[in-house]
Amino acid sequence: MRTMPTRTWGLIAVLLLAAGPSFSAQPAVTKARVADLIVKVENGVDDFRKYLEQRGDNAKDASDSSAAKRRGKTATSSQKANADKKKDELDDALGDLNQSTNRLRRKFDATDAWMQTKAEVERVIDDGRKINQVVARGKYGSQVDRLWGVLRSGMNDLARVYNVTPLGL
Repeated sequence: MRTMPTRTWGLIAVLLLAAGPSFSAQPAVTKARVADLIVKVENGVDDFRKYLEQRGDNAKDASDSSAAKRRGKTATSSQKANADKKKDELDDALGDLNQSTNRLRRKFDATDAWMQTKAEVERVIDDGRKINQVVARGKYGSQVDRLWGVLRSGMNDLARVYNVTPLGL
């Protein structure tokens, strides 16, 4: 049996070390970087929720205004029921996302190995898919589209770090 000369092994080792970064699939991500991504998602959820609450308050105030009543423009009961159903569906989905994001934060803070929270990130992304479907089906306006776009982008960044399939458009 013939063995390789030591010099050949040394040359192979030098070549592998020189090419090292090209062999790694992804650079190491720090826990601090992942924490920043989680904060971005948490802030996006809060901003989205605040906007929807504010929008609901504004809509209620507008429907109560006497100017709207003077114009004779009032929503039919079927229009009101449809609007309430859409609002409830989005509000429920956002509540689920808020809950899964809070769970992710608690578990993430309690562990040193951030990759152990992959299951929680998968739940966050799954809850995001529900919102994605609701927003895509409804006509909520440009502000909702903008806020959801920012939140979805943050969730996709987080998903990529954990090697979870990101949300679609």
